[in-house]
Amino acid sequence: MKFSDIAEQQWDELKPYLDTCLLPVTGMTGLEQPHEATLALEKLRDVMDLIEIPFKGRIVTYPAMHYLNAESAEALVTTTCRSLKESGFRFVIVISAKNQDGLEYPDADLVICPDGEGEAPTSANVSKAVQALWNRGDS
Repeated sequence: MKFSDIAEQQWDELKPYLDTCLLPVTGMTGLEQPHEATLALEKLRDVMDLIEIPFKGRIVTYPAMHYLNAESAEALVTTTCRSLKESGFRFVIVISAKNQDGLEYPDADLVICPDGEGEAPTSANVSKAVQALWNRGDS
């Protein structure tokens, strides 16, 4: 469910069921040509579909963080994850169409992104990872 699909008067009723926030990270630098920006957004959409579609009733997708630089990416994503948890989400999943190896997001409960060779995760692996996250949280 997209954040913009939730009316203010619905939130208190839905909040107990929507305990997981999906934080998309496009990771563009601003140096992309228009066609490269389009491709980056299409790739992000494809990876997001691996979570948004099968887990529609429990996840709220927040606006994407499109532009990050290497120096501030970790701090900005980590701070955003922490803030989302402080606002009431139990879990925060960072999702990206760019490999995030070498970046640490200690306040993210799960990071889903392509591997070092650029291979996107499979829907089965994403499903297992999300379910394992929720199972750990239930214990």
